Amino acid sequence: MKKEHQARKRFGQNFLIDQQVISQIISAIGPKTDDNLIEIGPGTAALTEHLIKRCPSMSVLELDRDLVKFLGTKFSDYPDFKIHSGDALDVDFTQFYDGRYLRLVGNLPYNISTPILFHLLQVGHLIKDMHFMLQREVVDRLGASPGSKTYGRLSVMIQYHCQVMPIIPVPPESFRPAPKVQSAVVRLKPHRQKPFIADNETLFSQVVNLSFQQRRKTLRNCLKSLSHCLDGLEGRLDLSARPEQLSVGDFVTIANHINQTMSET
Repeated sequence: MKKEHQARKRFGQNFLIDQQVISQIISAIGPKTDDNLIEIGPGTAALTEHLIKRCPSMSVLELDRDLVKFLGTKFSDYPDFKIHSGDALDVDFTQFYDGRYLRLVGNLPYNISTPILFHLLQVGHLIKDMHFMLQREVVDRLGASPGSKTYGRLSVMIQYHCQVMPIIPVPPESFRPAPKVQSAVVRLKPHRQKPFIADNETLFSQVVNLSFQQRRKTLRNCLKSLSHCLDGLEGRLDLSARPEQLSVGDFVTIANHINQTMSET
C-alpha cells in the first residue's frame, strides 16, 4: 500500500508480516488452481498475494472498506478474483458452494474467532478444510483431550464435527501490531463420516453446553434440568464424573439416550 494501513482495533486487526511464517502457511494449505478457495479477512494481502498466484479464481471476505478498495486495486489484473465486503458472521457460506468443496483460509480476529468457527460448523458438510490463524490458547482448546484443563465445550463441539491438527506456532513479533498473546495455525477437516453420530445435534449441543456451564460440578448436577431423562444411563456412564472427564463419544451417548427417552414419553 502506498500509505501503510493502520490496524483498527475495532476490527481486531493484526497483520501478518513474517515471510517465513507466511511461506509455511502457504505450503501447509497447498492451494491448487481449481480449488474453491475463500480467504476470511485478507487484510493487507500477506497471504492473498501468494494464494492468488496458485488459485486466481479465489474469493475473499473483508469487512474494512479501505482494505476492500486496496484489494480491488492490487489484484485488478486477476479478473476471476472476487471480493465480498461484509462481516463473515453474517455471510451465508452456502453461496460459495458450486459443486466443489470450500477451502477456507484466514487470520481470524481473535475476539470473534469462536463465533466464526461455530458459524462455519453449520455448513461443515460443504467444507473440505479450514486453515486458520488463532490465538494459541484457542488452538489448544480445540484439540484438547478429556481430563485436561483446556478441554471444554469448544473442544467437544469442534472435535465432533472436525479433525483438529495444530500445525504452525506463530510468535507475537510475526504481526504488526504485535498482539499480547501467542498464536498458532490450525487445520480443521470436517469429518466426511463422523466417528460418533448424534441423533439430534441441537440436543447434543444443548447437553454439551449445560455440562460445561458448571464444569466443577458432577455431570448429574450439571444436567439436573434433564434428570428425568437420565434413568438407565448409570450402567453405561459415571454420572458422578465431571464434564471434562467425558469423551466426545460419551456426550453423544448421553444426548442420544435423552433423545430416545424424550421420544418415548
